[in-house]
Amino acid sequence: MRKVLSLLLFIVFSQLQAQQPEKWNSSEIFQEIKKLNFLGSVLYVAAHPDDENTRLISYLSNELNARTAYLSLTRGDGGQNLIGPQLREMLGIIRTQELLAARKIDGGEQFFTRANDFGYSKNPEETLQIWNEQEILKDVVRTIRSFKPDIVINRFNANSAGETHGHHTSSAVLSQRAFKLAGESEAFPQLAQSLGTWQPKKLFFNTSPWFYDSQEAFEATDKSNFLEMDTGVYYPLKGMSNTEIASLSRSQHQSQGFGSTGTRGETPEYIELIGGQHPEGSEALFAGINTTWSRVEGGKEIGQILKNVEENYDFKDPSASVPQLVKAYSLILKLKDAHWKKIKSAEITEIIAACAGLYLEAVSEESLATPGEEINLNLEAINRSDLKMQLSEVKILPAGRSVELKNPLQNNEPWLEKVSAVIPEETEYTSPYWLQKKGSLGMYHVETPELIGLPETPRQVKVEFQVQMDGQNIPFRRNVVYRKNDPVKGETYQPFEIVPPISVSTADDVLIFANHAPKMVPVTLRAMKDSVSGTLEIKQLSSWKIEPVSYSFGPLQKGEEITFTFEVTAPDFQNSALLQPVAIIGSEEYSKEVVRLDYEHIPMQTLVLPAETKLVKLNVQKNGKLIGYLEGAGDAVPRALEQMGYTVDLLSPQDISSEVLKKYDAVVLGIRAFNVVDALQHKNAELFQYVHDGGNLIVQYNTSRGLVTTDLAPYPLQLSRDRVTNEDAKVEFLNEDHPVLNFPNKITSEDFEGWVQERGLYFPNEWSSEFTPVLSMHDTGEAPKQGSLLIAPYGKGNYIYTGLSFFREFPAGVPGAFRLFANMLSLKNATQTKPSK
Repeated sequence: MRKVLSLLLFIVFSQLQAQQPEKWNSSEIFQEIKKLNFLGSVLYVAAHPDDENTRLISYLSNELNARTAYLSLTRGDGGQNLIGPQLREMLGIIRTQELLAARKIDGGEQFFTRANDFGYSKNPEETLQIWNEQEILKDVVRTIRSFKPDIVINRFNANSAGETHGHHTSSAVLSQRAFKLAGESEAFPQLAQSLGTWQPKKLFFNTSPWFYDSQEAFEATDKSNFLEMDTGVYYPLKGMSNTEIASLSRSQHQSQGFGSTGTRGETPEYIELIGGQHPEGSEALFAGINTTWSRVEGGKEIGQILKNVEENYDFKDPSASVPQLVKAYSLILKLKDAHWKKIKSAEITEIIAACAGLYLEAVSEESLATPGEEINLNLEAINRSDLKMQLSEVKILPAGRSVELKNPLQNNEPWLEKVSAVIPEETEYTSPYWLQKKGSLGMYHVETPELIGLPETPRQVKVEFQVQMDGQNIPFRRNVVYRKNDPVKGETYQPFEIVPPISVSTADDVLIFANHAPKMVPVTLRAMKDSVSGTLEIKQLSSWKIEPVSYSFGPLQKGEEITFTFEVTAPDFQNSALLQPVAIIGSEEYSKEVVRLDYEHIPMQTLVLPAETKLVKLNVQKNGKLIGYLEGAGDAVPRALEQMGYTVDLLSPQDISSEVLKKYDAVVLGIRAFNVVDALQHKNAELFQYVHDGGNLIVQYNTSRGLVTTDLAPYPLQLSRDRVTNEDAKVEFLNEDHPVLNFPNKITSEDFEGWVQERGLYFPNEWSSEFTPVLSMHDTGEAPKQGSLLIAPYGKGNYIYTGLSFFREFPAGVPGAFRLFANMLSLKNATQTKPSK
């Protein structure tokens, strides 16, 4: 899952903008004041990261000033990754942060359920069964009751079963049911007791021509129940159209290749009323809903004050608004409505700070700390206005340390202080809360109900600055961060993280034993604090021999690494086991690795994950030694081939010539190579010549859209969107005597047991007679699909196209996938040796 580069996984993109503190300019402050004066909320619901309509979310947030949130039922773990090798849970981490980056641009908030994106699903019945329908429905109800939207908008149609991804349809089905149940106290009564009930006023479906047979059919449909909004509106204060903002937001989904070019001009969006009531003839989304401060008891006076602030806002001197804002803040604290009190007090607090030019920061001298460790913090507070204010107290949380002050903050005179604090022993490690316990195929396991729905684990270490203005104490909380100066990039920020005293890591998620030779397995320890000593052990495994039993280590100083090597010998028979190293320090055992993901467009992510390697003994034979591999969108196939005993050369497009390639026993194109490697549109002649001269070319799956060339093969071959999503779907052999099923390994139905997530995807559905289809498979209720593995002789060699998901099966250590791929690599010499069973 995570062993791609080293103990700390750095993808060598530096953080510049992703984590710097927000510093609003005068126009941005004014926009926030307008939002402060609007008490209406919209919840947008869909299935995956990148499903959301950023044009509509941005419009609702920036044009209507509504509190807008996107509920993505999953974190997108089942997708592919165009920017790196991470899949499954690690990809879910990336896509979660991409959504948060998108919301930071378009002004929305972000929520999730516990649904796990288990991969493509062809119908909602399968989806809801795997997800645990009632629990995910409960999560949607939870979000509605906590967010309290006036309006819910579905991205997808609940009546689209079989027409789109089963997750898509399920998101709409669950949203429609939750819309009704959220207001009923009998539905999920424990939630009702803790959160109360809430009944949204309206439910819409965000329809478009995409949901119709054609543009003409959409134009001809009865739109009397539709609302139309022009989301192409221009914002002078931002210097951009709404659609340009939406494109910037959409472009944060880099792992999915959703870079978007900004547009300008009219851009209609349509929503269809499918629940609740909307005043007839009104085009206003919030028609019939009170969105002023008068909707809450005691809010009328607050509204009058804040309306005056908005009307008299001085763009050259925002601090002139602070006295009135402080007055409104004191009234907000007296509200009986706990929901709006919490939301609006948080909003106005940050507006006050921005208007006053009040900068508050708490910087740790180290990026990592352990429970029980003392940390040093550099605190800064500066008032950049003529307003009178006083720093009265600083609290360090959760350390419990408090420093009482009576320090006036004069205009542009910084208050700087260095303080120390001890991280409490019970402080939990930094890690995504939904990955702390093992879940199921369709559900994350979350033990703390209060965390369910949150986009990420709340930061524990904070500093609260109490600042007194006009006789009112106002608390401003800031997360502790780590800041450093990069000689090239200047000021850079990272989150401050809590980690275990020792990080334990193995080099590979899966280790393949393709013969009887033992392997030397390195285990690396990295001290996360000073003076760490103990013993490293690996628990003995049945049928596997591990030597030595243990090592002593230490004392290690913070940041110091040491690697120990264990000799592992596999049994004679095909088998798998889980190797789990444990570092014992005193009476405590530590068996987790500190992993850091660093991409340019999202904040650095620190995870504390189990350190383990799946050991797989294969009964596999192979023919040939040297493989050329052209990487595509990122996958683990090259490493898997190396573990099987092949020598793998990673090729560049410049290497693709028949003269260079002729030395290889086989050449393999990585997943989606014809989607992402532009140079391939000019290299097909060389690849085909390599085959013609006796080479063996394997092309792994490509998506049917966005191909750099449609000439994928030396003969006609047409890709489709056909796939088999049931990983246990029966596989039939169309030609049992074909060499790919017999040399050098005899492939049987057992080789298709234990596959994960799917059989394969984007199978060809049309091909010329030169191709031989080898396998047939299908999902329940569908016609057999024969395009998963196609082989055609060309000249003296063989061309192979496969949509089988080897890129998923290899990281999962599926034996049959290795055996079949070995046969594909060996096809060049398939008539020279008898098969091995």
